[in-house]
Amino acid sequence: MRRRVAGALLGAVALLASGCGIRGTSVPVDAGPAPSRASCQAPEPGRSAEGAGRVTVRVYLICTSRILSVSRSARLTDEKTPPEPLQVARALLEQLQDPPSRAEEEAGFSTAVEDWVRVSGPAKGDPDGALRLNRLPEELQSYALAQIVCTFAETTVADSRHRVVLGGPDADRDPLKRYECTGEMRRHPEIAVTSGVLVS
Repeated sequence: MRRRVAGALLGAVALLASGCGIRGTSVPVDAGPAPSRASCQAPEPGRSAEGAGRVTVRVYLICTSRILSVSRSARLTDEKTPPEPLQVARALLEQLQDPPSRAEEEAGFSTAVEDWVRVSGPAKGDPDGALRLNRLPEELQSYALAQIVCTFAETTVADSRHRVVLGGPDADRDPLKRYECTGEMRRHPEIAVTSGVLVS
């Protein structure tokens, strides 16, 4: 009786398999990564307001586990004189904290830089060009730090070799570190929190 039941079950399984139209195989098949709807194609920036200190800037946003640059219009200064590095850093930080535009979001972009992040200029004894965040850089989310470093690196905030010097809020206890936006960091933003080199 048991053999008859087992035979009937095997026959039913065979019928189901043949009905789906797919031939079985013992060879594993690599179908590749799951498809993604994110194009990661940076949208063209809209027309920026004329004058009023607005310029086109490049900021780095997250898309499919990488960070990629997009162009935006930002207000750096209302004056005719070039903005100070701290002004530039604050304007760029605000851009990173802004939610992606509809076009950016549809292309798959997002940001990890939260609203509470603040930046200030060098403390007493710091080298020129150093910036201090209101939290130790390594305490930020790795993607957020990578966004900040790579966005700052292409501006007057960085040194001549496009490196950014960042530290925490306490000048007595928080050492400054030098960060560089490398291709590896753009592809793997998670390395940002361990990439800083102490400034001697």
